[in-house]
Amino acid sequence: MGVISSLVYFSVFLLLRPLGSQLANLAGAVVSSILANELHRRLTFHADGRIGWWTAQWEGGGLAAAGLMATAIALAVLDPVVSEAWWAQVLLIGAVTGAVGLARFVFLRLWVFSSHARRAHGDPTSAEPAM
Repeated sequence: MGVISSLVYFSVFLLLRPLGSQLANLAGAVVSSILANELHRRLTFHADGRIGWWTAQWEGGGLAAAGLMATAIALAVLDPVVSEAWWAQVLLIGAVTGAVGLARFVFLRLWVFSSHARRAHGDPTSAEPAM
């Protein structure tokens, strides 16, 4: 799932890069995070019956926001050095998102999509509509 969402991120980033690296970073992070959360919910953790779409996006999005901040700071700090070299920006973002992605996977595994009952499975009020 990480490879797919990373390819989506880099595609969006490169497509929107002419509008500015920060805007491209934001758009890539949002699109790829939504996709990654949903792929993890359905395929990696088989949690689509336990965790609703909105919950997965909300809870999984917190760490995605931290990753967005990390890449935004890295781009801002290193922009004077790598601004003209698209490949250097991609390598920089790849390194940061790789580290954040690993932390995010662990977070999703241990908290968001945990197999331990955090929610009342039999409680119909805890269910969310499927999207």
